[in-house]
Amino acid sequence: MPSPREVLDKLPFGVHGFFETRAGTRVQDDDAQSKTGSIGEARFQLDLDKALDWAELRLKTDFVHDWVTNEWDTDVREANAVLMPFDFADVKIGRQILTWGTGDLLFINDLFPKDWQSYFIGRDDEYLKAPSDAVKLSLFSDVANVNVVYTPQFDPDRFISGQRLSYWNPMLGRRAGDDDRINPVEPDDWLGDDEVAVRVSKNLSGYEAALYGYHGFWKTPEGFDPLSGRAVYPALSVYGASVRGSVAKGIGNAEMGYYDSRGDSSGTDPFVRNSEFRLLVGYEQEMARLGGKDFTVGLQYYLEWMMEHDDYLRALPPGMHARDEDRHVVTLRLTKLLMNQNLKLSLFTYVSPSDADAHLRPKVHYKINDQWAVEAGGNVFLGRRDHTGLGQFADTPNLYTGLRWSC
Repeated sequence: MPSPREVLDKLPFGVHGFFETRAGTRVQDDDAQSKTGSIGEARFQLDLDKALDWAELRLKTDFVHDWVTNEWDTDVREANAVLMPFDFADVKIGRQILTWGTGDLLFINDLFPKDWQSYFIGRDDEYLKAPSDAVKLSLFSDVANVNVVYTPQFDPDRFISGQRLSYWNPMLGRRAGDDDRINPVEPDDWLGDDEVAVRVSKNLSGYEAALYGYHGFWKTPEGFDPLSGRAVYPALSVYGASVRGSVAKGIGNAEMGYYDSRGDSSGTDPFVRNSEFRLLVGYEQEMARLGGKDFTVGLQYYLEWMMEHDDYLRALPPGMHARDEDRHVVTLRLTKLLMNQNLKLSLFTYVSPSDADAHLRPKVHYKINDQWAVEAGGNVFLGRRDHTGLGQFADTPNLYTGLRWSC
């Protein structure tokens, strides 16, 4: 009797996918949330592709039943066509997952949409990247490679809104959740509220160097309209650069970006996030002497430096918590592969000395065979203050487990 894979391989188009179930729970009470379950879902992903003489077509769709919200959902992850009109050019049109930059779970010049709720409740890491409805033009030459992404209508992050996870609400001066979800005013004018992202890259003596540009909006609602009482997405432009390559016995990277908050270039509007300079430096190396074979350590340092901080402080309304001029973050990734690399143990840790908070992401992933895999992990948040970036989630630690069958 043929296996499911053998049957699928005989179809006139490519078929892949998986069925997965995940469950998770909070490990302490959160007064701002009405349910103890953090994640509970059955997910079926169907991935179809077809190569034609003139294009490559792809449709990837997730069908999900969520036990926490008791809802059915369909999430089209990809629906696109890749055209190759010339040997030196590709054009990808439609819904697609986009990413670039050098950071490990830290993003400076990657202004494509993210799903932060998925990331913090224990979905697979692939779901951190949310889809974009865009056109991507890629040009290749000996001089440089150029990528241009045009999004005709703003695609925001799937941010922490109060559903499942509580957050710090500066207008209320407290943590909020189900009782006060963020409902922002979203820029939605077709061709008017658009986004443009550009990357120019070049290999220089084994090091990949790149320049970046972005013109659009803050990806999360970093502004507030006091007249309507609703959060908004201020205008934003970003200019940056990166380099990545071999350093000593490992791989090093550096990335920087200037965030031009066009809605408040002077820094005097307390309801719009100020412009910032951001910096990232990272290094990754296999450390056999410390943890044996297949033990890898990755370190990163990340900086957010607020521009016009003095003007920001003078304009801040009384009673609102002030942001520091500098925010420092250090990350540590530990990865160990065992049992012929079928068992993966990992720990990713964020620590912010300036905010006095942290986020720990332990995970165990075991590949049973070519079809079955199981994993378990958690999200632990530590913080002294409710209003800091990670400290606001201190009451939302969770544990989760998942089982996946792939075909």
